[in-house]
Amino acid sequence: MSKHTFVCIDAHTCGNPVRVIKSGGPDLVGKTMNEKRLHFLKEFDWIRKGLMFEPRGHDMMSGSILYPPHNPENDFAILFIETSGCLPMCGHGTIGTITIAIEEGLITPKILGKIKMEAPAGLVEIEYSMKNEKVEWVKLTNVKSYLAAENLTIDCPELGELTFDVGYGGNFYAIVDPQKNFSGVQDFTASKIIQYSQIVRERINQKYPNKFVHPENESIKNVTHLLWTGTPINPTSHGRNAVFYGDKAIDRSPCGTGTSARLAQLYAKGKLQVGEEFIHESFIGSTFIGCVEEETTVNGKLAIIPSIQGWAKIYGQNTITIDTDDDPYAYGFSVI
Repeated sequence: MSKHTFVCIDAHTCGNPVRVIKSGGPDLVGKTMNEKRLHFLKEFDWIRKGLMFEPRGHDMMSGSILYPPHNPENDFAILFIETSGCLPMCGHGTIGTITIAIEEGLITPKILGKIKMEAPAGLVEIEYSMKNEKVEWVKLTNVKSYLAAENLTIDCPELGELTFDVGYGGNFYAIVDPQKNFSGVQDFTASKIIQYSQIVRERINQKYPNKFVHPENESIKNVTHLLWTGTPINPTSHGRNAVFYGDKAIDRSPCGTGTSARLAQLYAKGKLQVGEEFIHESFIGSTFIGCVEEETTVNGKLAIIPSIQGWAKIYGQNTITIDTDDDPYAYGFSVI
């Protein structure tokens, strides 16, 4: 059959989209969710492109597909799909997916208010709260996060030399704090940050080849995201960011894995303590509550276990078809 039908539920997490594919997802082979992620990328990546890119999606679109857990003690497994690929872990995607899955009855947790989710990056434990049959908030305990490198340098167009750190929170982030040649995100437009990020990310991976590879999962590698920091809009927030991902996207949410990487960076530098909350603002001003839950190690390196709390809202349900024989744009496209 050339025509494929996908039943989807759309929501947003603090402003950033989440599209859960309720039915139509492919059967995948693998003993872990990461193995299934690799199988999906090899044989079914057309589904991601068709559902995430235009004309069915847009530059910022991201989503997920739910699968049975590999360990019966867990509640479900998840595949993240978005315009930038199939991420090992996605914080905003998790918060949105849990909200959709609970409110729409897609999963039945073994323990009310708690969920164990198998992500490609590892097991993620989740708490959530209900009010008036709605999910009020979702709090996820993320994978081990750590500061991978610090005080590296790269040349940025127009700005000049920048110093940056690299943190891991499920993906590798180059973190650019305010400095001589960068005053902070509050002084730049999103389009300008995207323009810089496209070039800077490429230059970082060229200058530091094979430097950023997860010691326990070699398929997670390279700097894929940039996190530019700055002065918060709300004085009660502790920090603000503009997270660049994909080819031209700025996260509308504060970014869960980005916040995890930020917490790991601050903890390693002695600027954050265990149990201390960090209210993290997105570029549009929405917030996540981050917290260093405990100290740990990754391959002998100092790391943390972070938690991220946020909210999501369902706004639509749709049935999407991809007809590869009839539609020349079945696999999606990108204009810019």
